[in-house]
Amino acid sequence: MRWVLTIVALVVTLFHLIPFYIMITTSLKANNDFSSKWAVPETLQFSNFVEAWEKANLGTAFVNTAIITAGAAILLIFLGSMAAYPLARRNTKLNKGVYFLFISIMVIPPLTALVPLYKMVVDIGMMNTHEIAILNNLAAFLPLTIFLYAGFIRSTIPKELEEAAKIDGASTLVTFFKVVFPLLKPVTATVLIISCVFIWNDYQFAIFFLQDNDVQTLTVALASFFGQNQSNLNLVASAALMSMLPMTILFLCLQKYFVAGLSSGSVKG
Repeated sequence: MRWVLTIVALVVTLFHLIPFYIMITTSLKANNDFSSKWAVPETLQFSNFVEAWEKANLGTAFVNTAIITAGAAILLIFLGSMAAYPLARRNTKLNKGVYFLFISIMVIPPLTALVPLYKMVVDIGMMNTHEIAILNNLAAFLPLTIFLYAGFIRSTIPKELEEAAKIDGASTLVTFFKVVFPLLKPVTATVLIISCVFIWNDYQFAIFFLQDNDVQTLTVALASFFGQNQSNLNLVASAALMSMLPMTILFLCLQKYFVAGLSSGSVKG
């Protein structure tokens, strides 16, 4: 039975690797190479990556996307964990109400607030700024972050550690940052992977709020680049391959914490 499961797992893995194989082979082909998408190129055209980087202005897009993703992720980790801590430890009616309010917000599609949000952003003069993109993503992922952190704290971290710190004279804030926060690595990795991947690949908000070329993110830059190069998919594949590498590396580095953090953080309290 075990070998059957192994074969099934290999087949599923190979099935998911097919798009990456096609993207890699396409990115390395010359523009006049019309061979099958399954065929390995006879001559590897690494110049496609240089040309795509320059034509799509990926350098600026990478910097903008990195600033927005890193800024939102840092705020999510600190604000989400600090908000989840009292919700997980103080079992009052008010805290229960606040917690379930955050949970209920998770089922509301973010795009339903797009029209009033767009009007508000225009009125306060924050169009085409990194700050509005960071705040949008913070608001979109904060309920999920609090949900995961609160569940992880309840199910994984024993209260005795905090009680011992308080006996030694530590304040609540010191107890959180010195005792609790260092133990949140698995769920923090989960929050990073989930939020960073979605923020890095965000298109629906970026296309509305980041319209200037100087603040465009990778998804917006790639969308316009694809329209200009419909006949040259080699450059498009090269640009797409470069844009996905950072999140792929992030996932590979944090994957050992991902399952543990997600399963523990999803425990309902």
